[in-house]
Amino acid sequence: MDEVSDALSEEKGGTVIAIEVTTGAKNAQFPYGYNVWRKSIGCRVTAPAIEGRANKAIIGVIAGSLHVPASAVSIVSGATSSQKRILVTGTSKDEILRLLLPLFR
Repeated sequence: MDEVSDALSEEKGGTVIAIEVTTGAKNAQFPYGYNVWRKSIGCRVTAPAIEGRANKAIIGVIAGSLHVPASAVSIVSGATSSQKRILVTGTSKDEILRLLLPLFR
């Protein structure tokens, strides 16, 4: 699962995570697999992609999985796409990897 690090990039102020979202899923889950070709981590949310509901759910599920406040998670690109880049402020790439890797097993 070392390739998961390819979905992460450390930027000023935090770490950006490339994700691929499935909306309207039966259960919310992050991470939900890894797409080797797109170098993105899967994220499933139960909310529909209507009026920003899915984006709010994405922030909530990622914050919960990483044990950070929702205010530390923001969408930096892809707000209307299934491919998104998520900024987690105040965290390093290594910290995110340490939290994510056990969730893949």
